[in-house]
Amino acid sequence: MNGSRTVAEFFAGIGLMRMGLEAGGWRTLYANDIDAKKWEMYRAHFGDSGEFVLGDIHKIDSASIPTVALATASFPCNDLSLAGAREGLAGTQSSAFWGFIEVLRGMASRAPPLVMLENVTGFLTSHDGDDFHQALVALNDLGYAVDSFIIDAARFVPQSRQRLFVIGIREPKTRRVLSRQPHFNESECRPTALADFITWSDDIRWNLRKLPPLPDRTRTFDSILEELSPNSAYWWSKERAEYLLNQMSPRHRAQAEAMISGKRTTYGTVFRRVRNDKSMAELRTDGLAGCLRTPRGGSGRQILFAAGKGCYAARLLTPRECARLMGADDFRIEAPINQALFGFGDAVCVPVITWIARNYLNPVWQQRFAKDDAEHAQTNVIH
Repeated sequence: MNGSRTVAEFFAGIGLMRMGLEAGGWRTLYANDIDAKKWEMYRAHFGDSGEFVLGDIHKIDSASIPTVALATASFPCNDLSLAGAREGLAGTQSSAFWGFIEVLRGMASRAPPLVMLENVTGFLTSHDGDDFHQALVALNDLGYAVDSFIIDAARFVPQSRQRLFVIGIREPKTRRVLSRQPHFNESECRPTALADFITWSDDIRWNLRKLPPLPDRTRTFDSILEELSPNSAYWWSKERAEYLLNQMSPRHRAQAEAMISGKRTTYGTVFRRVRNDKSMAELRTDGLAGCLRTPRGGSGRQILFAAGKGCYAARLLTPRECARLMGADDFRIEAPINQALFGFGDAVCVPVITWIARNYLNPVWQQRFAKDDAEHAQTNVIH
């Protein structure tokens, strides 16, 4: 086990999972992703010390992976997302999950005692819950009892971003009996839909842990904005900003006009969506950015709308602003704008991962595995 909290990070992306875990006391020994552009961003920030292996997870030799305490998998959400084709774990992208399972199986007795999955909340409902159930059964079959919870990044940063997490703990195959009382397992991190899934999936080997309350967000949306000159190339032309305003529905237009007539400059975010075969601009003014996405097509690009004192302006969020919305304020960005937006839109929120490390992974490691690790090390001391 290497005597420490070590990680093999699959579907590593640009490395925000690593950032979050490192802040929680974990150390990455291995990382893998198939996307060369994400690897460029990962390398620009962390350097190239050899732990990142670029390539298809289905082609990884399990013997090449170091022995670690934790394996993470933020596998592609394309086929699980409500915005996708909903092909589930059989889809071209999200089927990469099964590559992760095969890697763990190939590691055999070296498989890490802990695993963590991260994905969109659509994973819970994909194919009426069957995909989620299959994934949990696969982990059970490898010796992992499982837990699951949902965290919205809005509790940590000014971005609405709900994500579903699964923790697997290797333990003897004794089944935990859960209450069949409806909503018995419901809590802040286990809303009704997930609590009910847990309650009625009595064929799954669960190991539920009580989680502390989530923190209250302290950062506001305007605090992540860069101070750009009015002449910055980021700002759109007057004609383009006016076109955006004219794409708003009467309700959203009224919100925009209220901002424009305000005595101070305030900020909102805009996504373009297709409604009734027509591109519409939807304005959000609740102090949160919408969920960052990968910029495939116009609808994926989040727009800043700034207005007040009779004026208004619009532009795309900058890569630095996206980094701040993901809690990666100091991430070293050397990539072109579209590459950067794609990298951050497809990543995890850093402080969420740190919170999980400190409030879930670290206590489990200390209680369940650190003692065994120390005893194992002691028996190997040369006298």
